[in-house]
Amino acid sequence: MPFTDKCLKLPAAVPLIAMLWLVGCATVGSEVLAPCPPVVEYSQGEQVRAAGEIEALREATMTVRMLSDYAVLRDQTRACR
Repeated sequence: MPFTDKCLKLPAAVPLIAMLWLVGCATVGSEVLAPCPPVVEYSQGEQVRAAGEIEALREATMTVRMLSDYAVLRDQTRACR
């Protein structure tokens, strides 16, 4: 076998590298694929009722903490629009 036959073989990783390189050339950003979720609107009466129920809870409950996190998510969703 001549010495030059070995030089013409490509390493096994070359096709993998080429695929990964081409995938990086995508023209559509991920923000186009994932639109902002809708924000549910609540009536004034529903908001007053919810506020009364939350005030009846103790400050340290997990429910109050989760609602605080939910309020942040709603603000972020509004900003996304």
